[in-house]
Amino acid sequence: MTTRTNRPRYNNTAIVIPARLASTRLPNKPLLDIEGVPMIVRVWNQAKQADLGKVIVATADREIADVITKAGGKAVMTDADLPSGSDRIAQALEKIDVQGKFTTVINLQGDMPTINPDAIASCLEPLLDPAVDISTLVVKSDDDDEKVDPNAVKAILKLAPGGKTARALNFCRRLPVDHTGSHYHHIGIYAYRRTALETFVKLPVSAREKTESLEQLRALDAGMRIDAALVDTFPLGVDTPADLERVRALVKASEKTGAQ
Repeated sequence: MTTRTNRPRYNNTAIVIPARLASTRLPNKPLLDIEGVPMIVRVWNQAKQADLGKVIVATADREIADVITKAGGKAVMTDADLPSGSDRIAQALEKIDVQGKFTTVINLQGDMPTINPDAIASCLEPLLDPAVDISTLVVKSDDDDEKVDPNAVKAILKLAPGGKTARALNFCRRLPVDHTGSHYHHIGIYAYRRTALETFVKLPVSAREKTESLEQLRALDAGMRIDAALVDTFPLGVDTPADLERVRALVKASEKTGAQ
């Protein structure tokens, strides 16, 4: 995995990683071992390598805070009953940045231990357009089975030939039956303008958000603009025991190669 070493730091940007122990499929998921390192620490390390600014883990669980602190990181305790990761990062920022120093915040999921740091940085690119409220990532896919797989979230956007960013028109779990050709697989990482995050967490849950169980539809339904940046690869997330074993094998092979 390669990372640009000459990328400038962004003093007004924070990467916040929401994490919690509660998980129906993988109990204590953030603390699961991946080649001797807890998963949440590996995600934190990838975020640090992006070199974009402050990296914070937002959690309601003291065990998670302790492993991050032991690794040399910053953890912020948040309320246990917050409904979403977005609410968790918003509260974390309220606690540590009351003066509003951080004007941009990246919401990085705590179950992407192999995400490329350059992909994290790419999430900021759409925000160069002042009309964009929220940005995210997509990867092009030609997998026909994925089109109807409800576990693979799709982004609908019109990307110009050779383009790297485009406005997201919709998000869905199943593509329309008349859709042909390639589609875009959504990667669940977001960069918010601070003001947009504060607006978003105050919005009521929308009807489409309830139907699709996709939080980003709340923003679209409220008229907020989301743009997506195209990246080359989809980072492996960890939702199931099989996912965990795949990530362990990938990290083991990568570290063995790096040691040679």
